[in-house]
Parts: sequence; structure tokens; C-alpha cells
Amino acid sequence: MASRSLRALGGNRGGGGGGGRKSLSARNAAVERRNLITVCRFSVKTLIDRSCFETIDDSSPEFNNFAAILEQILSHRLKGQVTWFGYESPRSFWDYIRVACRKVSQNCICSIENMENVSSSRAKGRAWIRVALMEKHLSEYISTALRDFKTTRRFYEDGAIVLGEEANMLAGMLLGLNAIDFSFCLKGEGLDGNFPAVIDYTPYLKFTQSSDSISSDEEELRTLGSSGSESSTPENVGPPFIMDENSWFNKCKRVKQKYQLTLEQKGYLEELLRLRENQLSESVAQNKILLQRIEDSDLAHKLEKEQLEYIIVELQDQLKSCQSLDQLSAEVSLSQTSLDPGQSQGDGKQDTLNLISEGKEDTPSLLGLCGSLTSVASYKSLTSLKSNDYLASPTTEMTSPGLTPS
Repeated sequence: MASRSLRALGGNRGGGGGGGRKSLSARNAAVERRNLITVCRFSVKTLIDRSCFETIDDSSPEFNNFAAILEQILSHRLKGQVTWFGYESPRSFWDYIRVACRKVSQNCICSIENMENVSSSRAKGRAWIRVALMEKHLSEYISTALRDFKTTRRFYEDGAIVLGEEANMLAGMLLGLNAIDFSFCLKGEGLDGNFPAVIDYTPYLKFTQSSDSISSDEEELRTLGSSGSESSTPENVGPPFIMDENSWFNKCKRVKQKYQLTLEQKGYLEELLRLRENQLSESVAQNKILLQRIEDSDLAHKLEKEQLEYIIVELQDQLKSCQSLDQLSAEVSLSQTSLDPGQSQGDGKQDTLNLISEGKEDTPSLLGLCGSLTSVASYKSLTSLKSNDYLASPTTEMTSPGLTPS
């Protein structure tokens, strides 16, 4: 009976081993993704803090660690490239970036592809990270690549960071690096693609303990030191728990430098604000002056328009007067030809026409003459004129072809 129960227990354990391995694999993948994203966030904060005191270049350990973390994230669960013989060859994240970031405006993909001193795919990916940071477009590259879900799905396996919810967090984290001015040399040893990137976790590992546990920890260290074990001496175990005076002094010095830098930035911003306020007040005054000038110009234009309209009306009146005088002179000439007066009578008519033509030159007299002639034409027509009104002698009356003797 005992042997049967042991076999049944062993069978149950063997049957549940598959489910246990799957859950353990899923947990490991989740922990791996969480660790990389958390370390990336710490690395970005460290880079921003370091950029306040010095320029970030290839020699900066903070940048080298950030580049290694980003390379690990972009290489997480990256599919291999299948050859003609069915084998899978390792692939670099540059193969994915080269395809997914083509849509970025003014991208650096072609320039990196044509670099002479960079041959391997891994080295080109590292060069792309540096160029994107100097251009302040790294977050834009990552966001564009993640939006191309079809390409991302083609290059990465299930459970990759770029396919999970952590991808959006990654793009948001990298946005803060746009405030840093990077300076890199694209011919250095950092682009060597023969060695994989290794993350240094020690700058982000901190152990904090309460004041109540300090005495017990010191007693434990003394106990371990007296045991004679070389691997557990206080020299090897002590530093992670006890901070010396130099570390506190360095930390205080760093805080003081940050405070001084903040004061300088505050003074600079206040001075800049004062200058901007002065410029704003000057702009407001100039704007008022321009508005006043515009109003004066509008008023002057209105006055000129009214004057021009008055002149046009006056010219139209003069034109009508001239037309009426021309019509009157035509009627007089017509009457002269129909009546055929004598020489003396013709001389009188000619004098009258000369007077009329001379009167056209002056506008006031012209208007008066026009009114008088119009009244004459209305009350006394040319057809009703008698011969004795125009003829001065009886001889002229007898010789006129249009009249018969009484």
C-alpha cells in the first residue's frame, strides 16, 4: 500500500510539472521585463542629474550603462533570421529599427547605413542610439517604431517588451532625454559590435534600514568577524550597510552644487523675465502708436474721398453746362442758315456767337449765360421770329428769298 501511494504521488507531481514550468516561465518573463523597464527609468534619471554638472559623452559611465540597457530592451525576445537551410542566425535590433523608423521625417537611417567605419549590424544600432540622442529624436524614433505594430510583430516574439504595455512607458521615459546636450564620437570603441552590452546594476542598488536595526546588525557583523571565515569578514560585508564620512561629505557637496546651480538658474530666469516684460511693454506702446496712425490714416482717407466726390459732382455739373451751351450754339447756327440774314445781320450774329464762346471760359459767367439762353429758348422759339426783329433796312427785307412783299 505504501509503495502504491508513493507511485501515485509521484505521478501527480509529474503530471503537474508542465503547468508549473509554464507559470514559472511566465513569471520569469514578467520579472525580466519589469527589471529592464525599472533600470531604464533609473538610468534616465541618473543621466539627467549628471548632465547638470558635466557634458555627457562616450566616457560617461551613466551613458554607457543607459546604452547597454536600451540595447537589452530592444533586443529582448528578438526573432532570429531564418537562412536558406532552415537555421536561425542571430539578429540585431538595428534590423528592426532600420525598417520601422523609415517614416520619421529627416531620419538618420541612410547616413548610418553609409558610414564607412561601422560595418556590423550591432555597431550600426549603437551608432543610431548616439545620433538619435544628439538629434534629440530618440523618443520620436521609438514611438514611430512602436506604432508600426505589424513590423514589430514580425521581428519580435510574444512576451517582448516592445509588444507589451511597457512599450508606452519606454517612449515616455526617453522623452526627458531631449533636454540633454550629448556629444559623441562615432569612431570610438563604444561602437565595437563584437562584444554584447552588459548592464551595471550596482549604481541602482541601495539598501536602507531603520535606526532600530543598526545595533543588531553591528553585533551580527562582530559575530561573523570572530568566526574566522574569510568570505564573511566585516571588510567584505560592512560597506553596503555602513556609510563613511567621505560618502556623506560627497553627498552634501553634491547637494550644495545643485543648490548653487538652482540659484544661478533662478537669477537667470528672473533676469530673462524682466527683459521679456520690458519688451512686452515696448511692444504694447508701439502697438498703440500704430493703431493711432491707422485711425488717422482712415480719417484722412475719408476726407479725401469726400473731397473727390464733391469735385466729381462739380465737374459733372460743368460738363452738363458745356453740353447745353454746345446745343444752344448749334441751334443758333441752324437758325442763321435757315433765315440767311444780311451782312450786317450776320455780323451781329457772329458777335453774339463770339460772346457765347468767350463766356464758356469762365464757369460762373458760363452758368449765368446758360440760364439766360435757356430762358430765351423757352419763351421765344426760333421759328416764331419775325423778319423785322432781325432786319434793319427795307432793302434787305425785299431781297430776302424767304419773305414776300406785303
